[in-house]
Amino acid sequence: MLHHTHATKQFQATTQLQSEQRRHIEHIFQLGEGLDAPCLPAQATIRRSWLRCLNDYQLDPTHPRPARVVPQQTLIEHRESVDELLHVARAGVDQLYGQIAQLGYVLLVTDHRGITVEFRGDPNQDQQLRKAGLYLGADWDERFAGTCAVGTCLHDRQAIICHRQEHFDASHISLTCTAAPIADPQGNVMAVLDISALQSPTQHESQNFSLSLVTLYARMIEDAYFLQRYRDCLMVRLDTSREFVHVNGRGLIAIEENGQVIAANAVGRELIAEHQHRWPPWSANHTPMLGELFECEIADILSINSGTDDQLRAFRARASNTIHFISLLEPRRPRMAQRTTPPASELPEPLARLGADDPAMRKVQKLAERLRNETNVNVLISGETGTGKEVVARALHESGNRAKQPFIAVNCAAIPESLIESELFGYEPGAFTGGRSKGMRGLIPQAHGGTLFLDEIGDMPLALQTRLLRVLAEREVMPLGANTPVKIDIRVITATHRHIEEMIQQGEFREDLYYRLNGAQLRLPALRERADKLYVIRRVFEDIATERATHVSPRLRADAISALLAYSWPGNIRQLKNALAFALATSESDEITVHDLPEQCLSQRITRHEATQLVADVSESQPGSLTHLLKQHHWNISAVARALGVSRPTVYRQMQRQGIVPPNWQG
Repeated sequence: MLHHTHATKQFQATTQLQSEQRRHIEHIFQLGEGLDAPCLPAQATIRRSWLRCLNDYQLDPTHPRPARVVPQQTLIEHRESVDELLHVARAGVDQLYGQIAQLGYVLLVTDHRGITVEFRGDPNQDQQLRKAGLYLGADWDERFAGTCAVGTCLHDRQAIICHRQEHFDASHISLTCTAAPIADPQGNVMAVLDISALQSPTQHESQNFSLSLVTLYARMIEDAYFLQRYRDCLMVRLDTSREFVHVNGRGLIAIEENGQVIAANAVGRELIAEHQHRWPPWSANHTPMLGELFECEIADILSINSGTDDQLRAFRARASNTIHFISLLEPRRPRMAQRTTPPASELPEPLARLGADDPAMRKVQKLAERLRNETNVNVLISGETGTGKEVVARALHESGNRAKQPFIAVNCAAIPESLIESELFGYEPGAFTGGRSKGMRGLIPQAHGGTLFLDEIGDMPLALQTRLLRVLAEREVMPLGANTPVKIDIRVITATHRHIEEMIQQGEFREDLYYRLNGAQLRLPALRERADKLYVIRRVFEDIATERATHVSPRLRADAISALLAYSWPGNIRQLKNALAFALATSESDEITVHDLPEQCLSQRITRHEATQLVADVSESQPGSLTHLLKQHHWNISAVARALGVSRPTVYRQMQRQGIVPPNWQG
């Protein structure tokens, strides 16, 4: 009898759910037909999502989809793409789950494609959670799952509640889900934090506290990630309340020593956006100076910790006239230590030195770390000329198990075509007229036991490509004039700046050789694209200064660093090395200033001639020139004074004489 009663209740519940699902599907079609009714979702966000599902994604509400869980290998790849974030977020995730677990909620973290990469839930509900898609590896992309908290949050880039019948898929209407985006320091959504429950009260308002809680923890995770990413940079923390700056200052801005803004958290980005809305930048790539955002000098910021009792100073934001209280967070390690070692890394030292905080270089470093001892896998390094392909090849060699063996580098573009075969394979005595009497051991045999690096492989003649293919296949070399091949044990690393695939199509490169060489590919970013440009500048400068071996340790002044950061570097790291070597060779002191740099590095800055002319304009009371320069520097008086080579009082006096009033002083 008891069994019969339980079965009856289960049947009634199933029947009721099916009835609710049918009504839900009718409501979706009503919205699709342009009808309005009290039963339709109140949130405009949800309505827009339903229409996207119907019209853009062509999802059929009459055919609910079962939860899609990606295969284990795919899940591993998705987790690896956000492993740094997951490491930082783990404490916050555990803390949040501790607050919601007793209320029947589970917690999900997805990547920017909607794949669940972190999960917390009750093991006793494992089967139900899997079926509902509230599980590790579940795909909550709106294009597949329809309107849902994660997918719609990713589309609209904002926190959202998706409660019961607000879901598009009828199989989800018993769920309640609340999600908030987690953005990287540039404002791009990289993950979503979500809490969901299989059952909940019917009232939408019951989830308002969930929305506040998830949004709070998403911001906390964002800020923790920001602090981790820029822990070796100068940073300011700010708030409009003095009492909260040290414990929970809402704004975070990472800066260079000269005050140049590197990155900011959400509050900091809002402040920057407000400033740029009032004074639009003349360049899309322009990042402001801290002295442009606030009425301050960089010296005022750098002296906060030593010059104040509570390590706080108040500054006025130029765009809003709001007072902000600012504290200074200094790097954990001395700046000199940062020059030689990138942010905390488990990488071998040769690979760690390749870069610091650049996503593309981190990908190169991680892949290189996995490949360093895989000597049967040939590696192709691609990238623009001057990006450091040989440096990467040497780092791969020096971090692997062949480090004590030879590293032989060959530039295929630098050897004359008539000599390249004899240079690579060697030759026996008397093999040809003009050769050495004792013959010569080729570069490939010299690499025996170690690594052969073939730079600019795209410039290798076709005939020689055939011989190289045979060498790689048979692992032996036949020197010119020899009768017996020489056995070799080499690891081959190649590099090119050319598009080999196009060369294959044009018959200029052997396809079979390309696939033999391209066991794995490392793609190097151009210097202008790298987020760790400052690290590269410091490392290259230190290396060149060390090679000079003088008793004086030279230093780069802030104005030189600013010019180097602003320049686009068409010749990449090779051009940077030449510029710094020139500056060190020609400087008359141990301090490298902007005036010691080659002329081309100043092309994006005001030249000395222009500065001289502008000083003359000021003295001749030509208001147009001075006003133009003030606008160019966003009314930052200090920046204008530096550009003119005069004092700030001089600029103020000229402004007063000419009746020039800054916008934030007007009214």
